Amino acid sequence: MQGFANFMWLLSLALIVFSGFALIDAAIRREDAYRAADKKTKPFWLIILGIAFVVNLLFPILSFLPIIGLVATIVYMVDVRPAIRQISGGGRRGGSSSDGPYGPYNGGR
Repeated sequence: MQGFANFMWLLSLALIVFSGFALIDAAIRREDAYRAADKKTKPFWLIILGIAFVVNLLFPILSFLPIIGLVATIVYMVDVRPAIRQISGGGRRGGSSSDGPYGPYNGGR
C-alpha cells in the first residue's frame, strides 16, 4: 500500500509541475500571438491554466477536478503552444520559413 501511495504522490507532483510549466509558458508568450494564432486570448489561457494549477495543488489526483485540469493543460501544450510558437518564431534555431534541409531555397537562381 505504501508503494501505491508513493506512486500517487509522484504522479500528483508531476501533474503540478506540468501545469506549472504550462502556466509559466502561457505567461511569457506575447498577447498578440494568441490573437494571431486564433487561440482565444492570453488572459483566457492564464485563467484556465491558473485554475488547473491551483486545483492540482489542492485536490487529490483521483478526483475529477485534477483530471479536467490535466485535459486543459494538455490542450494548451498540444494545440495552443505550437501555434503560438510558430507565429512568434519561437522554437526555431535561426533560418526562415523558406529554408530547406540543405540551406535556403533561392527559387532556382
